[in-house]
Amino acid sequence: MKKRKIHALLYLFPCFLLFACSGGKNGTENESKQKTALLESLPDWALGNFIRPEKVNPVLTPDSSAIFFCPMTKQNVKWSESDVFNPASVVKDGKIYILFRSEDNSAQGIGKRTSRIGLAESADGITINKKFANPVLYPTQDNMKDFEWPGGCEDPRVTVTEDGIFVMMYTSWNRKIPRLCVATSKDLVTWEKHGSVFEKAYNGRFKDIKSKSGSVVTKLDGEKLVITKVNGKYLMYWGEKMINLATSDDLINWTPMIDENGELLGIVYPRDGFFDSKLTECGPPAILTSKGILLLYNGKNATDETRDKNWNSGTYSAGQLLFDTNVPTRVIGRLDKPFFYPTEDFEKSGQYVDGTVFIEGLTYFKGKWFLYYGCADSMVGVAVYTPNSKK
Repeated sequence: MKKRKIHALLYLFPCFLLFACSGGKNGTENESKQKTALLESLPDWALGNFIRPEKVNPVLTPDSSAIFFCPMTKQNVKWSESDVFNPASVVKDGKIYILFRSEDNSAQGIGKRTSRIGLAESADGITINKKFANPVLYPTQDNMKDFEWPGGCEDPRVTVTEDGIFVMMYTSWNRKIPRLCVATSKDLVTWEKHGSVFEKAYNGRFKDIKSKSGSVVTKLDGEKLVITKVNGKYLMYWGEKMINLATSDDLINWTPMIDENGELLGIVYPRDGFFDSKLTECGPPAILTSKGILLLYNGKNATDETRDKNWNSGTYSAGQLLFDTNVPTRVIGRLDKPFFYPTEDFEKSGQYVDGTVFIEGLTYFKGKWFLYYGCADSMVGVAVYTPNSKK
């Protein structure tokens, strides 16, 4: 604690916010207190504060009525009956589209289900106006079936180019090796799979490593988040147990950065005694700002003596990192406490009772930031940040 005297008072805020979010009659007042408390703890480079709108979450839940003919099993399956979680989000035609991970077959245990990626649309970012009947990305009889069956397609992050091509980074899971893969689309419904993002780099050396969670760098161009180059290259932060950096010329083939020994260059690692003491996993697409490259990420608390004792063992909360634009591997800012963490019952039940808010979708829409997240690996929630004149 001596090393963190500066932050000692900030650790009072989690307890305060847990109390503030639990109220019913004084919801508006508590929401205001929550925002005020977080404003006092966030540096000027960070994004927020994100507030859960009253009485709307979760915005997506499992649906046992959705039936899909699986091309692998040749049978109808209830493709989203078990869990829906870990969403991406993007704007198209004046609406927010949410791409979410769904698991089938609730009779099977955790890890024995198949994941497919579904699509929903919202006119206001909060109310779901339409949920597409079938998944839009899933295992099928194609060149990716050995990578995606039987585990499926997981955890999308979606971005868009300036000319309207949507790029999805997702995890292909054959229950042996998770691989970070890429797919592209013009309409969010029909996707072309391009395989492992690392398939060609270093003669395929990293094609079969365990990899996931790709956050491509974007910028806010007027009212729209679009993919951008940094120093002449597309950049992607990626990883789970550590955060690495990869570069690309075409958004399809990516080259991970390596050190002088030819090993992956880890640039961010878990920290003993902090909320991210177990994992540092990339969240939504990163954003190029005037202060640097901002990356929101998911931190998992350890379960042993290295954990942050201000949070439950194993809790997933969200942090923020700032990287130097000129040297994108160099960290110049990092939150010592999470800016978003489990407070609601549906964030502390379901598949992951230790508590999980897992952020993957971040969208700028009509002057507000919408953050979409997985709730305990079982449902989808949203939180909203409305920038004020001081930020």
